[in-house]
Amino acid sequence: MRRSPLRGTAPPGGGGGDGRRLGRVSSVSGSVVDIDFPDGALPPINNALEVQWDGPGRLTVEVQQHLDPRRVRGVAMQETAGLRCGVAVRDSGGPIRVPVGEAVVGRLINVVGDPIDHGPAFGAQVPRDPIHRRPPRLSQQRTGAELFLTGIKVIDLLAPLAMGGKAAMFGGAGVGKTVLIMELICTTVERYAGLSVFAGIGERSREGHELWLELKRSGVLDRTALVFGQMNEPPGARWRVGLTALAVAEHFRDVQHRNVLLLIDNVFRFVQAGGEVSGLLGRLPSRVGYQPTLATEIAELEERIASVKDAAVTSIQAVYVPADDFTDPAVAQTFTHLDSAIVLSRDMASEGLYPAIDPLASTSTMLDPRAVSQAHYETAQEVRRLVEKYRELQEIISLLGMDELSAEDRTAVRRARRLIRFLTQPFAATAQFTGQAGVSVALDDTLAGCRAILDGAADGWAESSLYMVGTLDDARAKEEAAAAAVTAGEGAP
Repeated sequence: MRRSPLRGTAPPGGGGGDGRRLGRVSSVSGSVVDIDFPDGALPPINNALEVQWDGPGRLTVEVQQHLDPRRVRGVAMQETAGLRCGVAVRDSGGPIRVPVGEAVVGRLINVVGDPIDHGPAFGAQVPRDPIHRRPPRLSQQRTGAELFLTGIKVIDLLAPLAMGGKAAMFGGAGVGKTVLIMELICTTVERYAGLSVFAGIGERSREGHELWLELKRSGVLDRTALVFGQMNEPPGARWRVGLTALAVAEHFRDVQHRNVLLLIDNVFRFVQAGGEVSGLLGRLPSRVGYQPTLATEIAELEERIASVKDAAVTSIQAVYVPADDFTDPAVAQTFTHLDSAIVLSRDMASEGLYPAIDPLASTSTMLDPRAVSQAHYETAQEVRRLVEKYRELQEIISLLGMDELSAEDRTAVRRARRLIRFLTQPFAATAQFTGQAGVSVALDDTLAGCRAILDGAADGWAESSLYMVGTLDDARAKEEAAAAAVTAGEGAP
């Protein structure tokens, strides 16, 4: 009996029965795969190649380089363990295509669109879009400014977000970026009754599982699509998972004309994955060891996050700051694409002031009298001036004490400390750990509370009465309850 040809061996001539190019694996080095095409018709850069192997799952390779007239070099999106030379590879004819539309809402998918939530596979009827595409033309993009309210006091007051804009949260490890992202999913999806797309780039399995459980508990999972490239996956998967999430968001924007909230955690891990891929491809590193294509890769991701005239994609991103160094090239390059920058402070986090958002370092293009009300602008500027004065006086206070300050400076310090505590807020995302229900605060209530504190309405209150509350009325009730408890204690025999 004649043996059938070994599965995975390309037939002579390099052509497939469906007219698509066929090649053979010539070398494998970790995630980098070199593929020969005998007929010399090389697939374009960014095309997806399907490896016809007998491994545990499907293996997709994305073309990154043309090495010579017959050979390409690509990056694998999955593990290549067990892949051998001579295995057949078929050109898909275009970039990686992933399922989009209603079918992916409430589901977890990976970089190539396969479900990873143990749910059913996506059928042939589900539409699929390429992960590589150009951003909308400038003539198609939305102009004008509209506030995107989050219900988080310090953000809405000092670093307001723009509808259809890009905002990022910058901070080192352990200052609360992921918790803030989870809170924004819960509050903004409920507030705007829209869709949310979450891109987990280099996420730990624990973080992804906690997010999944929190979305189920809060009832917003059925309006959220999740795309994960986990930390244990090859660099190619972590590098391209952000583009997969963008393809999902763009379908809702362009085809269904729906507003989308796009959340990315974490952009720095996207940059790290790009650096790994760059090293594997043999490119010489650039500044501080980053890939020479750093600016281009960040721009390809950020410039596609755009809004058109009848639908908006609003993006909120977490950005890890290595060693709390904001001059790091990856951090500095990300800054250039943003409308709002929310900076998280390690010092504030160590004092338990959550969300640990630095009121002085955080900025927004929306904090302008032409975009927000005059009262909002003036209140925000006064809050910043008062906090800045307090920080200037902190060294004197630590050395000499409050008594060495003038009466005016003592008043300013007292009000600044109360303002900083009023801008803390309990989150729904942490209610199971703190035992305190989360609150969402309207912008008018935030402005009224800050204005009252600036005018001295809370000068006689305990600082603790303003800590972790919603509105000023909540703080007043807390102060009155504390005073009543003291009075009752004094009156007891």
